[in-house]
Amino acid sequence: MGLFIVEANEVKKDGRFIDTRFNLQDKLWGEKIFNESHIEGAIYWGLETDLSNMASTEGRHPMPSSVQLSDLFETSGLSYEDTIYIYDQGAAPFATRAWWMLKYANFPNVYIVNGGFDALVEAGFSVTSEIEVYPKTNLDINWNEKIYANRTDVKKIVDGSDQATLLDARAAVRYKGEHEPLDFKAGHIPTAKNFDWEQLLEGNKLKVNNQLINQFKKDENIVVYCGSGVTASPLYAVLADLGYENIRLYVGSFSDWITQYEVEIGEKN
Repeated sequence: MGLFIVEANEVKKDGRFIDTRFNLQDKLWGEKIFNESHIEGAIYWGLETDLSNMASTEGRHPMPSSVQLSDLFETSGLSYEDTIYIYDQGAAPFATRAWWMLKYANFPNVYIVNGGFDALVEAGFSVTSEIEVYPKTNLDINWNEKIYANRTDVKKIVDGSDQATLLDARAAVRYKGEHEPLDFKAGHIPTAKNFDWEQLLEGNKLKVNNQLINQFKKDENIVVYCGSGVTASPLYAVLADLGYENIRLYVGSFSDWITQYEVEIGEKN
């Protein structure tokens, strides 16, 4: 597509691969199928074991600490010289979640494989059940705080002391508060607009949606969120891929916001 989302035929064979396949309904599925078959040389990162701090109370899939992320990257044997390709099962939010975490750590060459595992297999990449272990690295990480938003940052936007557009990536029925299957409050963060991330899906791939381009300007300050910070990451990634530079991800998202603050109901955009 653009800057960060690549097709399987653009992937270089000598890159590092990270497998992030996951299923929110069957949380052991991703690692199970990784152990059965994965792209040769790939390592596995699970949403809840590696890409979330499930001991935290800041939402349903809370942001890992900088110590946890540093340890993950170093024990995975990653270096800033690596070209890193991340895949999931395609049309899922897990590769984009891992990609965002690596961009937060300022890794310069990190890409999301559009179409995921199957696209790589179709492109001729070798698969194996053998799990490779890499030597631990020692990283000096300079965190990119410009792409991260927490509850305090979002409250400033809601209160009008910080000028930015809040963008809710959930389905419209959840945004409007008509149906809430997961959280104890229904609705959205006050002032937020809505763009369902699933509008970016075409088959097992992410695809630019013209409505997204028409709705938001390139220089607009945008903070993307969803229910738990996971499905907001594909929307963030597509905006970044299009060259939007002033975007942040509220990792705690709606499930974190409602622990402290009130919500709005209905349509706001």
